[in-house]
Amino acid sequence: MPLVTVVAVVRDEEPYLEAMVRSVLDQDYPHPLHMVLAVGPSQDRTREIADKLAVETGRITVVDNPTGSKPLGLNAGLERMPDGHTVFVRVDGHTVVEPTYVRRAVTALLESGADGVGGRMHPVGDTPVQRAVARAMSHPAGLGSASFHTGGTAGPAETVYLGTFRREALERVGGYSPVYVRAQDWELCLRLRTTGSLLWFDPSLVVEYKPRRTFGAVATQFWRTGMWRREVVRRNPGTASVRYLAPPTVVVVLAASAVVTVVGLVAGSVPATVAGLVAPAAYLAGVLVASVHAATRRPRLDLRSALALPATLVTMHLSWGAGFLRGLTERVRVDDGV
Repeated sequence: MPLVTVVAVVRDEEPYLEAMVRSVLDQDYPHPLHMVLAVGPSQDRTREIADKLAVETGRITVVDNPTGSKPLGLNAGLERMPDGHTVFVRVDGHTVVEPTYVRRAVTALLESGADGVGGRMHPVGDTPVQRAVARAMSHPAGLGSASFHTGGTAGPAETVYLGTFRREALERVGGYSPVYVRAQDWELCLRLRTTGSLLWFDPSLVVEYKPRRTFGAVATQFWRTGMWRREVVRRNPGTASVRYLAPPTVVVVLAASAVVTVVGLVAGSVPATVAGLVAPAAYLAGVLVASVHAATRRPRLDLRSALALPATLVTMHLSWGAGFLRGLTERVRVDDGV
């Protein structure tokens, strides 16, 4: 089995960092894993914890990532892979990988002949809101039908979640693009595919992910994600799809409906008022149906989490759609935050 380096870009990850690192270093891989932590400017003890773990384990390289940029941090990790290490495994600060993950990911990489392999994101929540967010993220009504969110069969893929890559393939395409503060994994996979690389989805590779804990944090996350998706579509028009265009369309339709409703009320026109309420009513009905379907999937959500699910879906849809319509601001283009 080849030698492996695991790379994570972290920033303000105090609640999650040690669990993530321990899950990586406790892998059952036949060779000791090396780890690179690219640490961005944090408001908590992230750097202190990273340095402590590096001293304790002797298997971690800690590097500064002054801008907090994920692609720059990932490229720093790629550059600091020890000689002889030929496989690059990406993890995130919010993730926990099961003990067999790296071994099985590398096996899939070798057996498929792919340049990149990825599996499923498994969102797990601790609070009612976080559990609702986790369920929404793994349901088609939340983040669409991408296989790494909802599952599927093993086979070729357009993109991979996090990703286990051949080092030579990453170096061939120049690593991650610093332009994409978000969506850098999707853009990297696009360049790999256009240069002849095979990417492979393996549903047995499951990575636990801790979603945001509050509606405000979810709104900020999806607002910024929508902004970056607009940039991806602007630079690569052929990637526009129903999945990406649905949220901004919902925002536009709901805004237009609100205008029609207000005009109808002011003018005293019952038909106009009713017409303005049709789209919002249909949207909310769809959200409620999707929420019931998502909440009753096994394992069933507890009541408090199920009640939070409709608000969670609305927050995701409208924040993502509004961010897409807004497009990137210069501040977000340079520093996307946490």
